Amino acid sequence: MRLGLALGYWGRGPSADHLPLALEAERLGYDSVWTAESWGSDAFTPLTWIAAQTSTIKLGTAVAQMAARSPTTTAMHALTLDHLSGGRVLLGLGLSGPQVVEGWYGRPFPKSPLTATREYVEVVRQVLRREAPVEMDGRFHAHPYRGADGTGLGKALKSITHPLRSDLPVLLGAEGPKNVAQTAAIADGWLPLYWSPSRPEVYGTTTFRDDFLVAPMAQVKVCDDVAEGLLPVKMMLGFYIGGMGHAARNFHADLMARMGYEQEARRIQELFLAGRREEAVLAVPDAFADEISLVGPRERIAERLELWRKGPVTDLLALAPDPHTLRVLAELNS
Repeated sequence: MRLGLALGYWGRGPSADHLPLALEAERLGYDSVWTAESWGSDAFTPLTWIAAQTSTIKLGTAVAQMAARSPTTTAMHALTLDHLSGGRVLLGLGLSGPQVVEGWYGRPFPKSPLTATREYVEVVRQVLRREAPVEMDGRFHAHPYRGADGTGLGKALKSITHPLRSDLPVLLGAEGPKNVAQTAAIADGWLPLYWSPSRPEVYGTTTFRDDFLVAPMAQVKVCDDVAEGLLPVKMMLGFYIGGMGHAARNFHADLMARMGYEQEARRIQELFLAGRREEAVLAVPDAFADEISLVGPRERIAERLELWRKGPVTDLLALAPDPHTLRVLAELNS
């Protein structure tokens, strides 16, 4: 099982810790470093900054939001950074949810998410293969555009720049069983959310080919007090389950419910949406936070790490906020 460093996205501004952590991860032999985006900092620019100051660590987006860019734009970002970094890009994509897609990007959330994802990935693949001009007569993506409000002058085009790798890996964030099954069919890897090594059946019964990447994120913290170490995990869960989606449509809350915590998930939503955010965080069960993270003394993390190795996980993407935790995890995984 390889290790990756997950840096997430910025809060109020850029974190002074991100570059030193990335440099330390590379020194320790971590395979990859990952950035994200929500409605603030983007995923590609910080990776470019890191790429300029590293030499071997792979550079992943977990995830770049599909609604933020047309598929050809995303492919342009990926192939440009792949050239600049010497072929180190891992392109992780995610659809996000209606609240973000319609509220932030000002676009309709697709009525058929599976179809929209499949078309998006196919366009990205066409750009990277550069075998012919990009053409897609899709339900959600049309190249050239042939809508009634167009000029009719669009021309199918092939990338001016030759991609460094036609097989640049594409990974997808997917939560529901049907989405996971499609991901296994059309992508090179899967970025699970809230992975529990003791509940793989929650994501369905999909089997993966040998070269397929399964790369969940997990908050990791070496500490003496487990309850204190779980607090950041609970804060993250309170925000995502309570606020990253509408009360009637929140993919994160639905996933928590499928994992056996339906009543707790709805209570977190209720508290968060009522403005009682501290209570929402406290309502996150310690047991749920614990099973999707690696928190506690070194010996406890070592024991629990064995569970992660036994399943389909190929890459553990550690949300690790300090160099000590990075080093201990590297030692335990060696």
